[in-house]
Amino acid sequence: MLALTLTADLTGITELRPLDTAEEPYFYTFKVQCTSCRETHPNWVSISRFESTDISGSKGDANFVWRCKSCKRESTASIKDAPKTYVHASPPTRQTIIEFDCRGLEFTAFQANGEWMAKGLETPTKFNAIDLAEGEWYDFDEKSGEEVSIKDMKWEIRRA
Repeated sequence: MLALTLTADLTGITELRPLDTAEEPYFYTFKVQCTSCRETHPNWVSISRFESTDISGSKGDANFVWRCKSCKRESTASIKDAPKTYVHASPPTRQTIIEFDCRGLEFTAFQANGEWMAKGLETPTKFNAIDLAEGEWYDFDEKSGEEVSIKDMKWEIRRA
């Protein structure tokens, strides 16, 4: 099991999470490495928890099935549950966003592509279409009259 974790400085917002519904799935984007030969796939790969692929020679399926070009081994990854929200903490703490059951592969890097959402820390304001690709995000909460932000983001892929 691997977990994607985030440590971030949230100002004025809480409950940060990817927009990940059956109607609008989030595609988690990673660099992937074979655990047999340690070959790293040259491209970024994207995984959705709402898509599955059959595993060859098995009755099972997985959210991601990959055959290493070097050693020809087939590997799989499945997303275990819906993503968890990242809640405001002072000082910022490492929190798990999503967990994967990986067989024969490891994710080595993450790109925060796609839309995220959050809500005001002390107001009912909802923030949608948050783009974290640049590594930080700024906006203004009309109800509190304060600037809100996400800064100092650190993504890690760890053993769960």
